Amino acid sequence: MNNEKEGCIERQALIFNKQKYNTYDGPGIRTLVFFKGCPLRCKWCSNPESLETGYSVMFKQDLCMNCGECAKVCPVNIHKMIDGVHIVDRSINCNGCRKCEEVCCNKALKIAGEKVKISELYSYVEEDRTFYDISGGGVTLGGGEVTAQAESARSLLMTCKRGGINTAIETCGYVKLENLLKVAEFTDTFLIDIKHMDPEMHMKYTGVRNERILDNIKELLERRYNVKVRMPMLKGINDYKEEIEAVIEFLSPYRNYKNFLGVDVLPYHKLGVYKYVQLGWDYELNEQEPLSEEDLARIKSYFDAHDFEVNILRH
Repeated sequence: MNNEKEGCIERQALIFNKQKYNTYDGPGIRTLVFFKGCPLRCKWCSNPESLETGYSVMFKQDLCMNCGECAKVCPVNIHKMIDGVHIVDRSINCNGCRKCEEVCCNKALKIAGEKVKISELYSYVEEDRTFYDISGGGVTLGGGEVTAQAESARSLLMTCKRGGINTAIETCGYVKLENLLKVAEFTDTFLIDIKHMDPEMHMKYTGVRNERILDNIKELLERRYNVKVRMPMLKGINDYKEEIEAVIEFLSPYRNYKNFLGVDVLPYHKLGVYKYVQLGWDYELNEQEPLSEEDLARIKSYFDAHDFEVNILRH
């Protein structure tokens, strides 16, 4: 695909991961591309390395041999040896050179974040075209928050669409409408979160209020873009009957829209907790309990009582 006039070839995206053969995030078999940067700070985030808009130093202290080689090569002095112990100075911004990662003989260091040309990302996605054709799959852009890099996301989505590849994005929805519509033109499916209906509770657990998110969901549905709502579900935070009925009431005007694709419930898990340690951050939900099968059956019953389609996604 050659979209040089559109800026697709030279434009880059700052990503932190790519993943093939996904079956959770959109229809069919999909390739995921994870973008860096997010305006939310969800306390349960399983990809904390995605949150910052720059590079993130991930340090496995238990693997470190305190050899000091990283401190010798770091051009910005993030890595320091103090009394023979390796310290990561989190007050300094990493420049992404990866010299520390390269010299670390025990794989204790990893730099999250890589600038990749849109053409290279498209080539990676296009490798699995046969699987997309067989399964009705395609590419899903996630993060982080993909609309934090709206122009780069638009370029990749446009290139994929022109190449005949189905497109989807995962989004928290906390984005200016103009940026959302930039990517909407080339997006087949939006996977958009409702984390809490109460704006103050939303602020408490994500760092932002929810009015913009709910307005954007309405805009997408009323403009007839395909939308699937996703609900990260946490015990005692948003799993109770009144909260779920508030979601159902909000979505009920759209339940018969062909472009409303239903609701996915994503039960809370702790798969990303170890990443917080590597980033030098505290994990605030250490005492949070997972949802039991009885909890999930109870949650589903709230939707069933209103004849509202819901799917429980178990990772």
